Formats: sequence, C-alpha cells, structure tokens
Amino acid sequence: MSVAQGPRHIWLCADDYGISPAVNAGIRELIERGRLNATSVMMAAPSISREEADALARLNSPEKRCAIGLHLTLTGPFRPLSDSFVPLRDGRFLPNTQKMRKAMLRRLQPRLLAREIAAQLRAFSDTFGRAPDFVDGHQHVHLMPQVREALLQVVAERAPSAWVRQCGRARGARRFRDAKALTLDVLSVGIRGAAGRKGIRLNPAFAGAYDFNTKTPFAKLFPRFLDGLPEGGLVMCHPGHVDKELQALDPLTQQREREWQYFNSDQFPRDLAAHNLALAQP
Repeated sequence: MSVAQGPRHIWLCADDYGISPAVNAGIRELIERGRLNATSVMMAAPSISREEADALARLNSPEKRCAIGLHLTLTGPFRPLSDSFVPLRDGRFLPNTQKMRKAMLRRLQPRLLAREIAAQLRAFSDTFGRAPDFVDGHQHVHLMPQVREALLQVVAERAPSAWVRQCGRARGARRFRDAKALTLDVLSVGIRGAAGRKGIRLNPAFAGAYDFNTKTPFAKLFPRFLDGLPEGGLVMCHPGHVDKELQALDPLTQQREREWQYFNSDQFPRDLAAHNLALAQP
C-alpha cells in the first residue's frame, strides 16, 4: 500500500518592497494573511523609509512569517547609493536593455559594481539590523555577466549565510516558446556555476516570469508556474496596490493589483493544494 507524501514546500517571493507605499502595504497585507513567505527590498527605491522597514520587520515578531531579502537594484530610473558609480544617465542607472548590452560586452567596471552592491547590502543591514536572508535582483540584473561575479564576491564576504536567487526553471516545466523564461534559463547557468565555486546556496528551481502585457488572467497563469516545482523551489511575484509614486517609477501597475487579488483569493490555496505544495516556513 502506498503512503501519501506530504506537500513540497516552496517560496513565494514578492519583489519590489520599497518601490512605493501602496505596493509595500499590499505586500504586508498578504504576509499577514499567510499568502506570501518572502519579500525582497529595494534599498535604492524611494519608499524604504525607516517607517516602512519597521512595518515589515514587525511582521516577523513574535514569530517569523517571511524571509526578507535584498532586491539588488542597478537599473533606471533608480539612483546609486555609492559615490562615483558609472555609467549613469542623468544621475540614474541605465535602463535595463542598455545595462544588459554593456554587461554582455563586459564593459561594466567590476570595482564600481562591487562598491554599489556593498552599499546596498550595508543599507539593508543598517535598516533591518541584520544581513538579508537572500539576495535577488530587480529586472534580474544580478544574473548579468560581471554583475553576478561582483554580487557573489560581496555576498561571500559580507553575508555568507544568505542564499542567492537563480532563475532557471525546473526541467519538467521548460517551454521553449517562452522567450523570457528561456533567457533566464540561459543566464542562470552562469550564476549557478559561479555560486557553486564559492559555496553559496541557491534555490533549486524558479518560476513566475511572464509577459506582463498578457491578456491571460493571472488566476490561469499562476498554476502553470507550479508545475514540476521541487522542494525549495521559488516563485517570483509582484503583488501590490497602485499609487502615484508607483506610476511614476514603473510601468507594472494594474497587473500588480490583479496579482494581489489572486493571492488574496480562496483560489490561491486551492491551486497550491492541487499541486501538493505549501509555503515553506521561513
């Protein structure tokens, strides 16, 4: 007679805490309801004040509800925390496509990258009183050549207990027609090899990338992310509410509301159960 196996435990991480007060509030609401177990914080964003950070940290008292990580930010319209960082455009990081082009051609400056990464890590530690549980990257910037090497070196030296996000899908969930996810699969090969050489832990699988302009309802998209996820797999998400600050900084607005509504719904826990999954205990 077969014995029923318990659920596999995964991470559901809300990116972009700090990008705006309304996004912050939406993420905290979901953590309070037990619908998220991780969020990553943009220390280079305008809305990671002491008050917003304290409101997030209080959710882990008296018991820990969520892992809190650093959302490394190296693309516009955000500004560096370190002095003399280049290249910039009007004092801001380059847009993602330009940053990627320079990284692929290895035209970034490793010393300046490491200094900026260290500055954001230090800002996190100063704000939260500890090192981050993990590190990932806004617009997946941490996977880029040169950036990933600088990041892993800084993490190894300053936050050796933190794990780093890789964005390669589980083998059984790879659909080659998905160009965005395929690009992340390829970029993740490099960070997995480099992290292994430094003894830095990574999540075993990743899901959650999709075309934010899609007309497909998020409630139909999300179950696809759960296919084939192993124990410890990670799903990226971007729930939140919309305010003027978000609209001024990021094109991803109403889709955040749709994600929030799904994670706040009764359908979300049913979808987890249908895939024999549960959120990991932080």
